[in-house]
Amino acid sequence: MKKVFGVKKDKTPPPSLNEASDRINKRGESVEEKIKRLDGELAKYKEQIKRTRPGPAQEAVKARAMRILKQKRMYEGQRDMLYNQTFNLDQVAFASEGIKDAQQTMSALKSANKELKGMMKTVKIQEIDNLQDDMMDLMEVSNEIQESLGRSYNVPDDIDEEDLMGELDALEADMSLETEGEGVPSYLQPDYSDELNLPSAPIGHAIPARKVNNQVEDEFGLPQVPRASLRG
Repeated sequence: MKKVFGVKKDKTPPPSLNEASDRINKRGESVEEKIKRLDGELAKYKEQIKRTRPGPAQEAVKARAMRILKQKRMYEGQRDMLYNQTFNLDQVAFASEGIKDAQQTMSALKSANKELKGMMKTVKIQEIDNLQDDMMDLMEVSNEIQESLGRSYNVPDDIDEEDLMGELDALEADMSLETEGEGVPSYLQPDYSDELNLPSAPIGHAIPARKVNNQVEDEFGLPQVPRASLRG
């Protein structure tokens, strides 16, 4: 039976866009090499035409150059056609890649949408609002506690700031008058007692009088004045 009907051959998969594009690019490179080779031959024929005098020899060279030029034009047409095919394949490949990217984006969005819906079921707006209200109340109570703890116990609440400013101005005026009339105040004067080394005032009992050359002297070394008798 196999000899009569033959064996069913497996179909080869069609080439991908990249494979087709690579194949066309290789053909284009081969055509480009042929065009370069023909350009080299044309350059040689041009030099021969310049060196050859007009006549049958020059016409023969021109005929060969014309044949080479026709081949070049043919290869250039093939090259342009291959380039157009490559451009079309690149556009299709770009569109295909764009569709694949769109499919992946849609799949990711669907998965994220499903996940967000599941998360939103566990979060309630009313609970968030209540929590925010509770936090605001707690912050207000905390501020009141801080203000209460920061109050001074000795400062009365009914102090007039204008009276305080007037008292401060009067104090500054007194200090300026004291400075102008009496010089530097005593509490600002330096203490020079240590530098002068002055003797300190006697403290305690007085020094008894003594006799020098039958004369009585007092505690300062001066003759003592006799005291008057109290008898009459």
